[in-house]
Amino acid sequence: MEFPIIHTNFWDGVIAVPLIVIMTQIFKLFPIPRQYFPTIASVIGFSISIFISHRNDLWAGVFMGGFYSAAAVGTYASLKTSWIAFKQRQTKKRLTQTAGEYD
Repeated sequence: MEFPIIHTNFWDGVIAVPLIVIMTQIFKLFPIPRQYFPTIASVIGFSISIFISHRNDLWAGVFMGGFYSAAAVGTYASLKTSWIAFKQRQTKKRLTQTAGEYD
């Protein structure tokens, strides 16, 4: 058995992953339970990889689709965590400044 040759290019990291994140965010406009969004991101990632990026090689499409999906979910999770930490820091800073005014 010979493993497929997988070529990565500009499309992989710069266009596919943000596109998956954006499309997943669009799905959040619909009344879908939260626990299904990682699965939706995976389906979108596999679809993009199999039908657009690696349309001539199914196994390369499946392999890279997993990476697209995982990268999109990880990117979203890290951005959300960073945003929450930033907001908490801003709230804490505002509360300490307000408390200092009353001392």
